[in-house]
Amino acid sequence: MCGIWALFGSDDCLSVQCLSAMKIAHRGPDAFRFENVSGYTNCCFGFHRLAVVDPLFGMQPIRVRKYPYLWLCYNGEIYNHRKMQQDFGFEYQTNVDGEIILHLYDKGGIEQTVSMLDGVFAFILLDTANKKVFLGRDTYGVRPLFKTMTEDGFLAVCSEAKGLVTLKHSSTPFLKVEPFLPGHYEVLDLKPNGKVASVEIVKYHHCRDEPLHALYDNVEKLFPGFELETVKNNIRILFNNAVKKRLMTDRRIGCLLSGGLDSSLVAATLLKQLKEAQVQYPLQTFAIGMEDSPDLLAARKVANHIGSEHHEVLFNSEEGIQALDEVIFSLETYDITTVRASVGMYLISKYIRKNTDSVVIFSGEGSDELTQGYIYFHKAPSPEKAEEESERLLRELYLFDVLRADRTTAAHGLELRVPFLDHRFSSYYLSLPPELRIPKNGIEKHLLRETFEDSNLIPKEILWRPKEAFSDGITSVKNSWFKILQEYVEHQTLARYILEYRQQMMQSKWKESSER
Repeated sequence: MCGIWALFGSDDCLSVQCLSAMKIAHRGPDAFRFENVSGYTNCCFGFHRLAVVDPLFGMQPIRVRKYPYLWLCYNGEIYNHRKMQQDFGFEYQTNVDGEIILHLYDKGGIEQTVSMLDGVFAFILLDTANKKVFLGRDTYGVRPLFKTMTEDGFLAVCSEAKGLVTLKHSSTPFLKVEPFLPGHYEVLDLKPNGKVASVEIVKYHHCRDEPLHALYDNVEKLFPGFELETVKNNIRILFNNAVKKRLMTDRRIGCLLSGGLDSSLVAATLLKQLKEAQVQYPLQTFAIGMEDSPDLLAARKVANHIGSEHHEVLFNSEEGIQALDEVIFSLETYDITTVRASVGMYLISKYIRKNTDSVVIFSGEGSDELTQGYIYFHKAPSPEKAEEESERLLRELYLFDVLRADRTTAAHGLELRVPFLDHRFSSYYLSLPPELRIPKNGIEKHLLRETFEDSNLIPKEILWRPKEAFSDGITSVKNSWFKILQEYVEHQTLARYILEYRQQMMQSKWKESSER
């Protein structure tokens, strides 16, 4: 998890503009760099670093001796960078996974580069030799990226919108800030005055398509056909691989554990992979909830079953409400469901940062959208319609659940990893016949549950635990988080109404007095 920021063609003082970059300092608490681009006095990069790999040479923008004309700022993890290095014989100058972007670009251009990256990423690549700027973002938008661009060619890019909204530009008083679309890259011409012109925006990958990098990965050969046992075996292979490749880090790994199916499968598989990799520290798992919440009880069962070092975080209604303003600021959205679900994740991330040394945090995000986990999928008119809805949810993940997961963890300098959104795993799951993926016997995510039925990874009652929204699972049985928030909002509305009424009465009295 890092914070990236860049300007091209600024007509205001860069020393003033760079103050905007400090709005995302929480994304990279370990180091900061601000660097002008040689030969372009109005172009610059800003970078906040969370040191996860190569603590010595990991600062950005990344520049290597072989390509002095290339500048790279990126946020993400490229899990296949070593495999690409070996297969193509690239000579690395650092141990940073993002260096592969420079080598792939030099070898085959931008389209081949983004298609070959197995991981999550958002990047800005500058090629001063060919006068080009490139932007790119991973398939599901797991890593955030925002941009603003004016008609006269001023471009600003940042990991979060808050790093762009206070920028100044002479041609417009208000800059329009928009998210850069996941699964796309953009090509821009760099002009002599440092401004840019967009050439094309390209969608390079659809979530249903097997990614190009699958030709070069280390996954054991999958079995052909759609017989149930074959499918289940392939799912297990790909899910294990999705977790295993995400062990790439120099920092301690932890895992969010709600006690639901998804986070429990991730935690159990992760602990198994850590043991196989002979990692010396115990896996820390983290659960949050109000007193007597269903999630705390379920997570405790899973932690006892898998043998993790388990942490429980309790919060009450007052603490949840007090966090609302900070949560909304971090999220950059007023979406009701997202805000409600984010409070628990924000508070548990705060606890992890303050009380432990876990920095890389695994979670079960993306499974409900991919495996049709929401309750309303039971009412789908057909398997094909359910498939369409699943893909729609995946396309919009970057606006909701992935946004929540990124901002609440990044607010406290943590890096989130989400195995269910692995390219190979998700593309295989989406390639299965629609009728295999729908709820069965009144149980959502039936295929996923059935796949791990005989594995003993997690307790049976957790494997078949019904779907419960995160904001409902963390709540007290006596008083729901939804109801607490509803009462708070109603109280605030009433208080505002009374205040406005009193102000009107005072104004009326002053008016009467003055008329007398």
